[in-house]
Amino acid sequence: MLRFLGSIVLLVLGFAGGTAWKSRDINRDPEQSQTSLTSQDDGLAVATRQSAPEAGLNSGEVATIKLFENAAPSVCFITTTSMQVDFFTRNVMEIPRGTGSGFVWDKKGHIITNYHVIQGADKAQVTLADRSTYDAKLVGAAPEKDLAVLKIDVPAGKLTPIPLGTSEILRVGQSVYAIGNPFGLDQTLTTGIVSALGREIESVGGVPIRDVIQTDAAINPGNSGGPLLDSSGRLIGVNTAIYSPSGASAGIGFSIPVDAVRWVVPELITYGRIKRPSLGVELARPQIASRFDIEGALVLNVVKGSGAERAGLQPTYRDRYGQIKWGDIIVGVNNEKIKNNNDLLLALENYQPGDFVTLKLLREGKPLEMKVRLDESQ
Repeated sequence: MLRFLGSIVLLVLGFAGGTAWKSRDINRDPEQSQTSLTSQDDGLAVATRQSAPEAGLNSGEVATIKLFENAAPSVCFITTTSMQVDFFTRNVMEIPRGTGSGFVWDKKGHIITNYHVIQGADKAQVTLADRSTYDAKLVGAAPEKDLAVLKIDVPAGKLTPIPLGTSEILRVGQSVYAIGNPFGLDQTLTTGIVSALGREIESVGGVPIRDVIQTDAAINPGNSGGPLLDSSGRLIGVNTAIYSPSGASAGIGFSIPVDAVRWVVPELITYGRIKRPSLGVELARPQIASRFDIEGALVLNVVKGSGAERAGLQPTYRDRYGQIKWGDIIVGVNNEKIKNNNDLLLALENYQPGDFVTLKLLREGKPLEMKVRLDESQ
């Protein structure tokens, strides 16, 4: 009985204590309560805002977004104009010529783009990612590689050079990302894969560009000169052309491999042109070789004082009876086979002036080998 009465007393005391505690909470300052509640809500809002950028995104999407955000400051917009004299007033006017993309090469203000973007222009302007615009001067150009180097005077702190990758280890099927300024819009990103390697396209200078990267990433008008990146955000190519039966940007895109860009750009910065080695010969036109079913590079003339003359290469000439005597036909450079003039030009790109190469020749139908010292092209 006593145990039952004790339980009743404890129950009553507990009820009374709970009522007093609740009454004290109700009588507490209402502003303080509101502040506490608001503080909790603010903390939740901050946490929500911090997680919002990645909310609902998979890991691949997050990586692509970060790649674009990291690379965009390196990409710029290029506009060109040409000077034209009004026929009636004789006033000189600037006429818009074209647009394209480019990217920052170094902290010195060198900008890389396609040669065809600035071809024939009298003036070029570069707009950086922060929308600041600068007049650019042409440092060097290589029409045969469709590459050009511009320079702008800008504080180094405003420039973000793009990291360089390599194109030698690319694989068909790997992801690629093209960034540019099509139609003069802000930086845009298109994605795709490497659809083929080792392609060949014709440059503005009429010389083939070999080992070109083929991609299905959309390269729109104005994307020319922009970077092609790998999944790490490194430069693997310079977007240069599209092939589309409809003329739209829904076809095949091509990019100049970064391994070629690596050696072309320093030469353009230093010399303003590609410092090519030369054999010191004048080659017959391809039409002549084709007409007479000649496979190789036919020597039409030998430059006096050149490495070819010192080595004893023979030119094409007419004998005293008016009969054509074919000169030497170059069919190989070291271990590389030469089928035409372009093969010879591209093979020589692997060497420097002063290097010695072994030429494989056909002279009057008989094979012959000859060692030649390469000169510097003028």
